[in-house]
Amino acid sequence: MSMHGISNTIDQALTAAGLDTRSGTMKTVMETIRKALEAARIAQDPRAEVPITPEADTIDIEARVVVEEEAPPIDLEPSAAPSGRFLSHVHASAIGRRAYKLYVPGSYRGEPMPLVVMLHGCKQDPDDFAAGTRFNEVAEAHGLLVAYPAQSANANGSNCWNWFDPRAQTRDGAEPSIIAGIVREIGEAYRIEEGRVFVAGLSAGAAMAVVLGETYPDVFAAVGAHSGLPYGAAHNVPSAFAAMHGGAQVAAAVGALASGAAGRAPAASRGVPTIVFHGESDATVALHNGLAIVDQAVSNLEQQRGPLTPEVQERMARGRRCTRTTHLDGDGLPVVEQWIVHGGGHAWSGGSAAGSFTDPQGPDASREMVRFFLLHELRESAVPEAAIE
Repeated sequence: MSMHGISNTIDQALTAAGLDTRSGTMKTVMETIRKALEAARIAQDPRAEVPITPEADTIDIEARVVVEEEAPPIDLEPSAAPSGRFLSHVHASAIGRRAYKLYVPGSYRGEPMPLVVMLHGCKQDPDDFAAGTRFNEVAEAHGLLVAYPAQSANANGSNCWNWFDPRAQTRDGAEPSIIAGIVREIGEAYRIEEGRVFVAGLSAGAAMAVVLGETYPDVFAAVGAHSGLPYGAAHNVPSAFAAMHGGAQVAAAVGALASGAAGRAPAASRGVPTIVFHGESDATVALHNGLAIVDQAVSNLEQQRGPLTPEVQERMARGRRCTRTTHLDGDGLPVVEQWIVHGGGHAWSGGSAAGSFTDPQGPDASREMVRFFLLHELRESAVPEAAIE
């Protein structure tokens, strides 16, 4: 959710009432409101940076550290100019309806392909997100179907996915059910490779991707979260803002969920392989949140696979230093991967200026996520029959 959401809403409401908030007395009133929100750490100047505390910048694990200067790129297929079809659809059910875009690569000839679901951030839409992440180019190179669900303005005025609403944090919740329904609908028209459906997102979209990993582990084989928040970190709008600023609020919320506090059942996840990107200097969603997503994923996966072995690498990518921590299972398979982009903000790493909330510097998050995704498939595929062939 945008850090200016509350002040913008107030401004729009006053304007709708016929009051000029750009001059005179009302301009002074709006400035007073803005300063009060900033003092309460609810609104924030997007140019300001939240200082990262020492504990936020520390990886508290015993690991083998590999230091690489100007590390060679990880083996990835190069991006390819999109030559496929970018189609517009609307999914409708008794639960609700959402528009979505579907990229079908030029190489699709009816053979099974993996599907990646991409969830945009606040104030974005599928076209903007596709342009900024360049995900269609990567999909063209690898032979992937890519779905981009669009949040409805009626569901959220800033086009944010409602990850913070308890009603959206369950399998039967409207938004998780609708997104899973989109997967099912695509599976009725195209051949999805069995056990190879993945979900990724940015900011609120990343938080919803994490929710989908928790609530639909039988559908999604892996999760990608860029600048997102952990499952159960908030239960309403005020707690969402508190969680976005990280620290004790995130730990307390996640701990309360795990212990079944406030009448909620403890999280019971099968554990889903997860890759996390987060800018160290993110002034919108604090780094603590990315660390918490990793902690949740490691904890859940260790319950089913046993202890994971962490390995840390310091790397340089496109002029940015980044720390990559990979958690390996007993077979040496990376099941949790974390990228801290030093100096990075609230933006898709390695993205294109053609879209919003992107940073051309740093590791290419789209290509790295696809590399990670293609290492995984559901161990026991339980995707709804209509979603695969």
